[in-house]
Amino acid sequence: MPGNFAVDLPDLAAMEAFGTRIAGQLRPGDVLALSGGLGAGKTTLARAIIRALGHTGEVPSPSFAIIEVYEDLDPPLVHADFYRLARPEEAEELGLEDYRAGGVLIAEWPDHAGGFAQEAACLEISLETVKDGRQALVSPGQDWLGRVACL
Repeated sequence: MPGNFAVDLPDLAAMEAFGTRIAGQLRPGDVLALSGGLGAGKTTLARAIIRALGHTGEVPSPSFAIIEVYEDLDPPLVHADFYRLARPEEAEELGLEDYRAGGVLIAEWPDHAGGFAQEAACLEISLETVKDGRQALVSPGQDWLGRVACL
């Protein structure tokens, strides 16, 4: 897809800086689809984004709750971890669309919820462990094409 690129993330500071840059470009309706193996840094990146948007409290992993809501942020944000879903329809059964209304969705394991790549406002980020830290492979949807230069 045109506009795809990689970002090297050699350490936690680089991951946090990347999250801050992403947070600065977010708009209501955006989806950040975070994929990668266990321990690749999906939750770490999500936490960096949430903190960069101004959340000062704990940022728990939504692994067990599946969905964590941050209504106090601008824009409001939903952080979801779909790892435990057995079928994509379960995301709908959880009321995901209601949670998403007017906000941003950070989706870990997006393929377990049926994926979001078809959405113009989706920024897909695949995190990989590499020798010197992590690498983010970024695939912007149509709505992100004008914003990715800032990432």
